[in-house]
Amino acid sequence: MKEDNGGPFGAVIVRRNEVVASMGNKVVKDTDPTAHAELLAVREACKKLNTLDLSDCIMYTTCAPCPMCMGALLWSGLKKIYYASSHDVATAQGFSSKHLQDYLDGSDKTIAEVIQVEDEQRYSYLWTDFSLLKD
Repeated sequence: MKEDNGGPFGAVIVRRNEVVASMGNKVVKDTDPTAHAELLAVREACKKLNTLDLSDCIMYTTCAPCPMCMGALLWSGLKKIYYASSHDVATAQGFSSKHLQDYLDGSDKTIAEVIQVEDEQRYSYLWTDFSLLKD
């Protein structure tokens, strides 16, 4: 934080009582709105462990995960996440993800316009090709 990397956010992923990844927020440093500590820790842990499945790991983080981070944590299979500060405490300090939550819960759809293409069937081959990759 003192190096102007981003806010006071950090995340650690532990597996079998050993630290696998320990990352800080790099949003400002990397000019990347997705460079949250939780996401960086997940990326690092997956790379180190050579897996997409972190279900046998635990995350410790300085703040309750925002919706973007929570999505990544769920995709990675993390089942236990400990956090120190609540969303309310972060919001009081000027870090709010309320606009994300408002969009996701449907209370404010004016934030972004997400439009499905009209001819969904035209692109169904993508799913067929994808399913063939699994075999």
